[in-house]
Amino acid sequence: MGDGFQSFLPYMGWIVGGAFVVSIAGIMGWIHTTKLRIQHGYPLEGMWGQSLKPDLNSEGMQRVRLLTQENAALRAELASVKDRLAVVERIVTDRGFDVASQIESLREPESAAAR
Repeated sequence: MGDGFQSFLPYMGWIVGGAFVVSIAGIMGWIHTTKLRIQHGYPLEGMWGQSLKPDLNSEGMQRVRLLTQENAALRAELASVKDRLAVVERIVTDRGFDVASQIESLREPESAAAR
C-alpha cells in the first residue's frame, strides 16, 4: 500500500491545484450568472427555489403585460406575412409561365386605346 501512495505523491500538488482552479472557475461562473440575472431583471432564486430579488411589483407586471400584447401583435403580423408569402409562392409555382403573358395581355388594351 505504501508503494502505490509513494508513486501518487509527486502528482498531489497538480491534483490539489487543479481542484482549486476548477472550484474558483465554478464560483466565478456562478457570480457572473447572478450578475446577468440581476442586470436583465430575472428573479433570483434561493437554495430551495424560493424567490428572492427583484420582487414582482406593479411596474414589472405592467411591463410583462405590454410585452405580451406586443408579442401577440407580432405573431398576428407574422401570420399575415406567411399567408401573403403562400399566395406569392402559389402564383409563381402554379402559373409561372402564364403570368408574363397575362400581364402583357392587360397592357395591350391600354396601348390600343391610346392610338
